[in-house]
Amino acid sequence: MTQTSGSNTRVRVAAINYRQERLASWSAFTEKVEEWTRLAAEYHCDFVCFPEFLSLQLLTLETPLIKGAAAIDHLMRYTEPLLALFKRLAQNYKINIIGGSHLQRDADGTCHNIAHVFTRQGQHFQQGKIHPTPSERDAWNVHGTSDVDVIATDCGPVAVLICYDSEFPELSRRAVDQGAKIIFVPFCTDDRQGYLRVRYCSQARAIENQCYMVLSGNVGLLPGVFNMGIQYGQSCILTPCDFGFARDGIASEAEPNTEGLIMAELRLDDLDRARTAGTVRNLADRRLDLYQVQWKDTRS
Repeated sequence: MTQTSGSNTRVRVAAINYRQERLASWSAFTEKVEEWTRLAAEYHCDFVCFPEFLSLQLLTLETPLIKGAAAIDHLMRYTEPLLALFKRLAQNYKINIIGGSHLQRDADGTCHNIAHVFTRQGQHFQQGKIHPTPSERDAWNVHGTSDVDVIATDCGPVAVLICYDSEFPELSRRAVDQGAKIIFVPFCTDDRQGYLRVRYCSQARAIENQCYMVLSGNVGLLPGVFNMGIQYGQSCILTPCDFGFARDGIASEAEPNTEGLIMAELRLDDLDRARTAGTVRNLADRRLDLYQVQWKDTRS
């Protein structure tokens, strides 16, 4: 994290419009992921975000079309190598990585969609998707997890909402109430209307919580992988809509359906200023005398 003069604290973030395509080998996958990480690090980014279902590309290494539980069985073989890869890259390139998401089973065999976060200090955190889509349930019998936790980084607390979770305002509010100022949204959408649901809801989350939202999605075609045939994506970095922020609340955005890296330098103190002295002050002006969310804490 870079410090400017005075008390301004800036965090530089990157998001990838990631092309899903057939792979020739595991090495081809690792080389591609490392190249994107290296590029973000060369631009002195503090974070780089990969998209939801990043690892489903690995199923192209299997000859037949694999569906349902069998697909998860095959993906589980890549879990440990995948985690080791991102941990190494985060430390070697000194960048915090949101490693997209990966379908995996827990100890009792239940399948979850899990985002993995790796800090440049070597820490590893997980955030499960709380609301699986009907498509995820039908294709892989994915179950939702039960809580959103902020993740401690050297740039302050952040949170991750996987795709559909961005469409539920309770989750981002819980993350912001726990201190998150940046929320990362790895997503996977197959058409424009699906993408716009995630995009418009994330813009609303940025406004109502006076926070930054960083979206990273897939583009391209992935033949031979069930439920992943086509992708529509336009990664973007969204801000509140007020003085001091980007015009139209968009700090950066990719070209639709074009592979690439986008970046933005975000001022955390601008959020503090907006929350206390902005044109509107959504967090401060909540009518908690009329409404209040009671979130059951299920953590041990």
